[in-house]
Amino acid sequence: MARPKDTTTTKSRTRTIGAAVAAMASVAGTVLAAAPAAATVAAYPTSTFSIEVGASYYRGTVTWYNRSVGVDGAFKATGYRRIYAQAWASTTWLGWQSSSTWYNTSGPAALPLTADVEGGATEVDVWMTSGDAYDGLEFFTCYRGVSVCSGPYVGRPYAPPLDG
Repeated sequence: MARPKDTTTTKSRTRTIGAAVAAMASVAGTVLAAAPAAATVAAYPTSTFSIEVGASYYRGTVTWYNRSVGVDGAFKATGYRRIYAQAWASTTWLGWQSSSTWYNTSGPAALPLTADVEGGATEVDVWMTSGDAYDGLEFFTCYRGVSVCSGPYVGRPYAPPLDG
């Protein structure tokens, strides 16, 4: 039986091709494994808002989940400021959240809302006060169906705990 003269070159070439195929399979596996995670995040609609009162602001995003709503943003308080968010399912009030009163500070602020009804929340109000719950400065109303927020409006929205 005839034997190839230079077996080192043949083995080396085979190893190089094998390593290249393994590297491509590894990259393809990583890309394909990451794709479902990105698709899951994109499945939830979002709406953006930007409340600005003087040098104070709360800029963020409303994320519409199935039975909850995420209200997340950057909050900067100049003087005493507080932010609120409340959820509605049509005309049914679902609940609210507020930050503590902030004074001359800034940072991330999350106001998670429960919307444990079929279809989830349909509307969210986000507003800023001077620190006094009744002293609304500016607000936005965000809608799930069209993933948009309308506003800004001066004051604060109707809030059952305050206006009962």
